[in-house]
Amino acid sequence: MAVKMRLMRMGKKKAPSYRVVVVDGRSPRDGRYIERLGTYDPLLPKDSGERIKFSEERVKHWLSHGAQPTDRVLRFLDVAGIRKREARVNPQKGEPGKKRLEREEAKKTAAEEKAKAADEAKQAAAEAKKAAAEAAAAPPPPAEEPIVEEPAAEPEAEAEQPASE
Repeated sequence: MAVKMRLMRMGKKKAPSYRVVVVDGRSPRDGRYIERLGTYDPLLPKDSGERIKFSEERVKHWLSHGAQPTDRVLRFLDVAGIRKREARVNPQKGEPGKKRLEREEAKKTAAEEKAKAADEAKQAAAEAKKAAAEAAAAPPPPAEEPIVEEPAAEPEAEAEQPASE
């Protein structure tokens, strides 16, 4: 039988308090326990002596009999100086998940495309403005005299035809 030291939730909704208990590892969180070792009230200030209370003698007894404390109970035991808790390192814990990375990549790509389109629009506007400035600054082309074409001489044959009316 795997014996554990863990917290058992008590109290009411939105006002939790816990019991530090020794249980069979297969029993539910709030189920039957072997022995009650103490209490933990997270609503009290951290420097309060009433926040965590437990019987050190009974804790040492159960540890000597192979009871495994959960991480939270081990933190309490470390503060009390009963058992040392090694700091855990999980470098992947803070990394974003696969879907979030995909969303951020899509967002980044869309932002780059939007920035590229904005740059192209700015360049086109700058070129149009530059062309308009050059056109305004250039002197007007010299006025050319209109070329007047003289009417071509009518063939004499048409003039000599008698009117047959």
